[in-house]
Amino acid sequence: MRLFPDESEVDCVMRFIRLAVVLVIGCSIALPIYGCGPEGEVGAVQQGEAVETAGDWPMYRSDLAATGYSSLEQITATNVANLRQAWTYPLEAAVEGGRGPNSQVTPIVVNGVMYLPAADRVVALDPVNGQEFWRHRVAEGTPSRRGVAYWPGGGGLSPRIIFTTGRFLRAVDAETGESIEAFGQVGAQDMVVPYNSVPLIYGNVIVVGANTPSGTIGGIGNARAFDARTGEKVWEFSSVAQPGQPGHDSWSGESWRGRLGANAWPFYFSMDEERGLLFLPLASPIPGDYGGDRPGDNLYGNSLVAVDIESGSYRWHFQTIHHDLWDADPPAPPALFDIPREDGSIPALGVTTKSGYLYILNRETGEPIYGVEERQVAASDVPGEVTSPTQPIPLKPVGLSKLSYDPSDLVTASDTSVEHAAACTALVESLGEVYNAGPFTPWVYRPAGGPVRTTISFPGGVGGANWGGVAVDPSTGYLIVVTQDLGALGYVEEAPDDHPVPYRKGPQRPASFVVRIADSTLPCHRPPWGRLTAVDAATGDVVWQETLGVTDVLEEGRQATGRPVRAGAITTASGLLFIAGTDDSRLRAYEVASGRLLWSVRLPLPGNANPMTYLGADGKQYVAVAATDALVTFALP
Repeated sequence: MRLFPDESEVDCVMRFIRLAVVLVIGCSIALPIYGCGPEGEVGAVQQGEAVETAGDWPMYRSDLAATGYSSLEQITATNVANLRQAWTYPLEAAVEGGRGPNSQVTPIVVNGVMYLPAADRVVALDPVNGQEFWRHRVAEGTPSRRGVAYWPGGGGLSPRIIFTTGRFLRAVDAETGESIEAFGQVGAQDMVVPYNSVPLIYGNVIVVGANTPSGTIGGIGNARAFDARTGEKVWEFSSVAQPGQPGHDSWSGESWRGRLGANAWPFYFSMDEERGLLFLPLASPIPGDYGGDRPGDNLYGNSLVAVDIESGSYRWHFQTIHHDLWDADPPAPPALFDIPREDGSIPALGVTTKSGYLYILNRETGEPIYGVEERQVAASDVPGEVTSPTQPIPLKPVGLSKLSYDPSDLVTASDTSVEHAAACTALVESLGEVYNAGPFTPWVYRPAGGPVRTTISFPGGVGGANWGGVAVDPSTGYLIVVTQDLGALGYVEEAPDDHPVPYRKGPQRPASFVVRIADSTLPCHRPPWGRLTAVDAATGDVVWQETLGVTDVLEEGRQATGRPVRAGAITTASGLLFIAGTDDSRLRAYEVASGRLLWSVRLPLPGNANPMTYLGADGKQYVAVAATDALVTFALP
């Protein structure tokens, strides 16, 4: 199979692409279709002569369905231990003194060419040896450290690489790296609100989110779409339900007006191509830790919203937290899959949340497939705060990370070390009255001059699951989810007069339920601290769960604690899953069916990124992951 076209074919093969990847559990994946054809309308691409590209990785999570799945099977359970480092590519700035990359990139490979951002540039590489085909130096701003997207061109326009630099959406020629001056203003479209991650491209539509953690840059953080040919804005979706929209009555009075937050900040997006549905995971309203100024459920905060890819029109929503106070949003878009049944199949999706749950929903309607129960939760004692009396808890699967805290959960010397246990005991003693009432425990109120009180909340501010997303294995029907168990510490106090609301979360230090030992962060509850879980999509049941990560500073025999992790896994047709992401600087391979660890290699620095895999022109399957300041690849000898 030839993946790198001859020079005479480049004009055709590199100009037009149609990605039509649809995952059906238990069946094969439809291959991407490439060809030449006339210019279509926004959202439409003409199909031409097919070219085999099964070995590519054309999107951040492999496909529009965000499955993280590859049909490659050269690397297997029997030979994965033979993987060796193949080549590396430095991601630091080309000019000395430039910013460090701290990369979270997942590269893409299209037609045998790898594209990715580095600290001060976007590059095209030969994926067999890492040699540059071209580099595009970014003179103003810095490219997103998470990835780029590919547009196949059309109507006489060449293929483009699309990426963001803060508030600007940029386009360069995929063959040369030269800026497309006809896109936006001399190659850059001002999005006004910044987006620091990877655009989704479908047809001629480019979808971007918004990164507005403080609400001070650009304004309200709505998801938006732009035309891949011109850069012109196509649509914008209001993430705070406006008058006349479903859910507007979830904002009391005028509290919706000018409301910041509820932004779509994920590293990537997913969509159902057959139904034309784009899925937007939306964050907490701002301010996020006190909601006395916003009584109600606050839609579409902390919701998954399905919109029409062509127009941005609302189709349905599912809210994972009512009136959020924990910043426990769905941090990644859902993975899509079909659940087989005797009378056909259910179009489904799986979306994780920082609150530790996986919701399996019908992707046509947003209805839970295995049930969701509104369960009573603790009420806040902060003046003016009216918390939701219930929260939506999935019946299946059960919570995938730690959801509560009890004094018996405090780490002991026999769990880790005497030094660690003593430091954690001292930390707990400094917190005064410790409060936890299970899932969605509110922050306690500390009045001025009152007693010291502290909430320990599980999961903490970084999750639960984070931005890595769900991976799907079609042969087993398993959904692979990565979670961490880190508690958060906090309380609410009266705010200064110049604060926008009368109460705020206090300056708790540390903010997480952790201590530092020998330059390592060690959580203060008993292990595990990081987990890898397989859920059977056909039943909603957990099939297996393994501790993920080791703590090297502990003595032998106590190191298998699990580690903090935010990135996600990928799966392959040979029954493997690959995962980096843990702060112990390892890349690992597991057997999907059993959860058995098959291979582990130490990376030069932490690989805080989703890995990817592809087939090189030399016939070898490669696995690549960004290890902070370098892209590292592995292959069989």
